[in-house]
Amino acid sequence: MKALLPLNKYFIRYGGRFFGGIIFILISTWFSLRPVDMVGQGLDFAAWAREHHIDSDTTVHILLLFGLEIIIHTLIFGFFLFLNRQTIIVMSRLIEYDMKNDIFDHYQRLDQSFYKRNNTGDLMNRISEDVGRVRMYVGPAVMYTISTMVTLIMTISFMFKSDARMALWVLAPLPVLTIAIYFVSNIINKKSLRVQQQQAALSTHVQEAVSGMRVIKAFAREQSVQSQFEKKAEEYRKRTLELSKTDSLFQPFMMLLIGLSIILTIYIGGNEAISGKVSVGTITAFVLFVIRLTWPIASLGWVTSLIQRAAASQERINEFLQTEPAIKNPTTTPLNFKGSIEFREVHFTYPDSGIKAIQGLSFKVEPGKSVAFIGKTGSGKSMMLLYTTASLAACSILGCNSRSSLVS
Repeated sequence: MKALLPLNKYFIRYGGRFFGGIIFILISTWFSLRPVDMVGQGLDFAAWAREHHIDSDTTVHILLLFGLEIIIHTLIFGFFLFLNRQTIIVMSRLIEYDMKNDIFDHYQRLDQSFYKRNNTGDLMNRISEDVGRVRMYVGPAVMYTISTMVTLIMTISFMFKSDARMALWVLAPLPVLTIAIYFVSNIINKKSLRVQQQQAALSTHVQEAVSGMRVIKAFAREQSVQSQFEKKAEEYRKRTLELSKTDSLFQPFMMLLIGLSIILTIYIGGNEAISGKVSVGTITAFVLFVIRLTWPIASLGWVTSLIQRAAASQERINEFLQTEPAIKNPTTTPLNFKGSIEFREVHFTYPDSGIKAIQGLSFKVEPGKSVAFIGKTGSGKSMMLLYTTASLAACSILGCNSRSSLVS
């Protein structure tokens, strides 16, 4: 989770939507659990009415009131669930928008050597696929995590309020689930990182092949490029399947624990009901409570996968965002320079490759004159422009005499 800490600034930026969503989750969860408790109360009332020979019209009238109240609670639950999604999910889209802008802005500030060390496909993958996975964390994963925690707390409270002893038996499998989530999440994180790395390699290969298609066709290298693509795609398929297998084993395991809780509820509750210690309505409410927990607990596997994939993607994004440009612009004020520009015995060697592009270059450009340079790729044409721009900026900062020549 450490890799996801840089996202906190976005949560603070949209704090109103975030905390509003939490409040809506609290309200909607309470209104979703209250009808379950009312079903148990309705059944207990029906049994009590039969024992005390209450007339059927009165019994039906009261049960209809129970049903009407359940419908009202369900409608209120749906309304606040809608508001919940309108706050947190919309917030995730806004964060995705900000992240892409921040990453692209950082890309533009990095120097040329950065782009020589990194492939275009990898850069594109981090601003598209990786940001998309992070959005799934700040949106659905955060929403379902909070919803699951609130549902667990409220459901357990309702259970202990009804029957503490039975609640302890029903919740016995939960510690096993907690331990399983802890270990499985680490495995998912490692496999998610490997999947993202291979996806970046695949994107890079496709980007390079498409941009260089004329050269590939000119030298009839289609088969070779296709073979390389198939190897990378096969590796991506293997890594994705490994991650999917982990997810597919985790989900049934959680459903097994849910089924075990239902069995314990029916068995223990049935024995208690036979002995007269627990009412049928309480047992029914407990079964419904366990069923109500099915989706939140089942979603833990999916949410865990989303969080770990987002952590792996955010780690890759942080790697670039923490890269500082080798060349920094000290000022953005307009240059006010008049005079000639002169190069005297200028040398330049590319730091990444060691290639000497410029050796002993000398020339002078008088005010109002233009000079054109021609040469092959990598001969230093752009570097001379950078030298000139940097020299003009330095002169502007240091305050060069307008009559003097600028020597780089």
